[in-house]
Amino acid sequence: MHIRFDVPADPTYPGRVAAALTGVQLRKYGYVGAVLTAVGVVVFAVSRGFSWGPQVTPLWMAMIVGGLLAMLYWPLMRWRARRRSGRYAVEGGYDITDDNIMMRSGVESAGIAWEAVTQVKDTPEFWIVYVGQMPATVIPRWLMSADDAETLRVFLAGRGLR
Repeated sequence: MHIRFDVPADPTYPGRVAAALTGVQLRKYGYVGAVLTAVGVVVFAVSRGFSWGPQVTPLWMAMIVGGLLAMLYWPLMRWRARRRSGRYAVEGGYDITDDNIMMRSGVESAGIAWEAVTQVKDTPEFWIVYVGQMPATVIPRWLMSADDAETLRVFLAGRGLR
């Protein structure tokens, strides 16, 4: 297998990559926030009927506010990542072989050996490549030809990465 494609100097591309990578890492904060908010609201409502309710109201209100802030943390960090990375638009490219994924961006290049890849997750725009538990890079599907995307999908399935 040998797949090669270029990445144009699109100012929105680095922001989309940053949003995809931070979204994967920060999604758990939304779930934790939803649980904290739900528990805080339920216990606050129940405690209003008991004599001890007014004494612990600040605790439940803090739990509700903390939960809401945790739910807002993920979208705020995605927005911040998009905004900050927009100025990094340079031409680059990918060279994917049976051995590794080589990426180049401007004058820099880096690679990831397939042996180090532990999983690859699908998103609507990217394949997110993990090394260990951390997302290491993305492979943009919309920049590949349909044949190359299918070849890579079959390769990933054959290695048990999808």
